Amino acid sequence: MSKTTNKRNGKFRTKSISTILYPVLFGVIIVVLWQTQILHKIIGADTFTLPLPGRILGIIQDNVPGIAKNVVATVIVAVGGLILGSLLGYLLAIVATIFPKWGSGGLTIVSAFNAIPIIAIAPILNNLTKDFSKDPNIRSMLAKMLVVMLTCTVSMSINAFRGFNELKPFSEDLMKSYAASKVTVFMKLRIPNSLPYVFTALRVSVPASVISALVSEYFAEYIIGVGRQIRENIVLAQYATAWAYILVACFIGIIMYVILLITEGILLKGRR
Repeated sequence: MSKTTNKRNGKFRTKSISTILYPVLFGVIIVVLWQTQILHKIIGADTFTLPLPGRILGIIQDNVPGIAKNVVATVIVAVGGLILGSLLGYLLAIVATIFPKWGSGGLTIVSAFNAIPIIAIAPILNNLTKDFSKDPNIRSMLAKMLVVMLTCTVSMSINAFRGFNELKPFSEDLMKSYAASKVTVFMKLRIPNSLPYVFTALRVSVPASVISALVSEYFAEYIIGVGRQIRENIVLAQYATAWAYILVACFIGIIMYVILLITEGILLKGRR
């Protein structure tokens, strides 16, 4: 038995290493082709519209304070909207589970909101929040968070609903045989069963929250954030600076996703 377990663990480690190693090698190859301008020849670009990685990194190094200020603003919007959307989606899943007759239909209607483009929602929410505060920064942050919240609500509500209802065979019958109340079944069975589904939803919501935050900043009233800087520098034909902020945006998404995976590994150890 121990030999079989060791073999399985060895295969799992090899698979885990390969899933990380191959994308990293691919990224290194792209950067080398990019820096040596071979990539420019392949796609027919020039170093003005597609600056070299060395120049992009140099711009980041020379503008750390300004970039950090915009990164903080974007992270606040992404994380704040992610938390609000996840909580709202989880509450909707709870309500749909308690009232199953209309629960599935209600979630279907909620899913329809996911089809609305972000570029359509963002300007509308900017107008709706104009009277929320006299401070344009507060109004702008609220509007951007609402955009991210709507984006993250759908995946959480659907996955959490599945977690509440896709129980292990006979587990609910076993609880009823112990004369457990509906509250006990919900607290002891449904909520623990929903946790893996919650992290499945977060795997979708975390990248979506960063993308939504960046796009919502394009239309924001207050000119701050990584997304807004990408737009402003492209308009001004400062492509090297725009690429620097694009690279920073990629790092934000990667770091948030890695934090999610670490948290999932700690909380759901042995359950996946």
